[in-house]
Amino acid sequence: MIEGEKMSVPGITQTSQYLSFILDQETYAMDITQVREVLDFTKITKVPRMPKFIKGVINLRGGVVPVVDLRLKFGMSPAEKTVDTCIIIIEINIQETQTLLGIMADSVQEVMSMEPDQIEPAPKIGTRLKTEFIKGMGKKNDEFIIILDSDKVFSADELTIVQEVEKNEGAVQA
Repeated sequence: MIEGEKMSVPGITQTSQYLSFILDQETYAMDITQVREVLDFTKITKVPRMPKFIKGVINLRGGVVPVVDLRLKFGMSPAEKTVDTCIIIIEINIQETQTLLGIMADSVQEVMSMEPDQIEPAPKIGTRLKTEFIKGMGKKNDEFIIILDSDKVFSADELTIVQEVEKNEGAVQA
C-alpha cells in the first residue's frame, strides 16, 4: 500500500447513514437502514434459562421483541440505568428471515453520514479476538466510531435462541 493511500472497506462504496450510540463511553454505530426505532427504556420481562446478555422481552405494539444488553455481549460491565438508557429496535437477518431485536444502549447520539473514505477496515488483532462483527472503524472529528455489522454480532446459535424466545413468548401472550 502506498503511504497516505486510504484502505477502504469492501462493500462500503457510497455515503451511508449510521445511528451512533454509546456503550461504556465508546461510540458505536449501526447502519440506519437496519434501525426501526429508538425507545425510551421500558420494563423488560425476564425469560428463564437465557444467556446473560439476553435481558428478556418487551411488548412492542402487541409483538414480542427480545432485548439484548450489548455491554454484556461484548464482555463489558452491566450498565446502570439512567434517563439516557434506551432500546434501539433493529431488524436483523436470521436464516433468511427478518427478525426484530432490541439492543440496549447507554445513550443514542445522532444519525450521521459517513463517506467511504472515512471508514477503515476493522483491525486484525490476532486470532483470539473476534472482530468479524465490526464492519469498519469510522473516524469523525479525531474520534473512532466502531461500526457494527448487526447481522454478524450474534452467532447462529444465539440467533436461534432469539427466534425461540419470540415464538415461545408470542404463544404465551396469544
